[in-house]
Amino acid sequence: MLVVSFVRHGESLDNLRSVWAGHADAELSELGMRQAAALGESYATTRLTAIITSDLKRAHSTAKALFDGQPDPKPTFTVTREVREQLFGDGEGRPWLMSRIPNKSLKDHFKDEQYPILFNRDERFPNGESLNDVAARADRAIRNLVLKPHLSKAALSGAEDVHIAVVSHGLCISELIPALLKWNHGGASAKDYRGLMNTAWTRVTVQAKPGADVGDLPEDLDNLPPLVITVTDVNRHEHIDNVKRTKGIIHYDPKQRGIREFFGGGGVKKPVDALEHAESNAMDEVEVEESK
Repeated sequence: MLVVSFVRHGESLDNLRSVWAGHADAELSELGMRQAAALGESYATTRLTAIITSDLKRAHSTAKALFDGQPDPKPTFTVTREVREQLFGDGEGRPWLMSRIPNKSLKDHFKDEQYPILFNRDERFPNGESLNDVAARADRAIRNLVLKPHLSKAALSGAEDVHIAVVSHGLCISELIPALLKWNHGGASAKDYRGLMNTAWTRVTVQAKPGADVGDLPEDLDNLPPLVITVTDVNRHEHIDNVKRTKGIIHYDPKQRGIREFFGGGGVKKPVDALEHAESNAMDEVEVEESK
């Protein structure tokens, strides 16, 4: 069986600010470093074949902690731009707006250096990427970095377990998982995989459909046997449940009681203590419904 665990990076310094943080290369916060260490410890008995990570510091440092926690022989370690977060272009480091100003065009928002949440997948900030652009990167990453190198005959036949960890970012992971599920025989349901907490992981298994002839796998992946691809775990974060913020390390508003207040009342998937789990990109952490 091929197992792919998608891991979000630990809390970064930019996660502590209400700004668009995509390719901006912020390091892990003090809490983020301890989250990453806890992740590595929690995976110490889960043998990984390979680790694939974004080259951005917050993901790379998280992946390194995961790598350091692995027993010998260590997994391979691949660093790539393909699993970077969405690029927000001129919006990078700028405060994000939960909604657009009424009767004001998106172009005029950008002209005034205002960067509201974009609800259409083809919209982008100037010099940035759309979600469709991120999806195209995710498709390439799944094909070239996950399936081609690691989908072996032994794994599909059940004779061998191959476990890959992909350390990336919230919005990118929300495109990577569907990109892998596209290979499922019979298609996959449309589901939103946004909302991962820092260092939380979501796991997907890939195996041949029972009774399928595995044969010799084609290098181009165009004639694979029917695959059964299953999401087995979503947003697992028990390893950081006892990792608390150290008082005095950073300034953080103690009046923030949760994500709902932090994001101005937007609907959330689960209540989370914002004092312990600071959030980054608005649409990464919270489901926001477009105003009618």
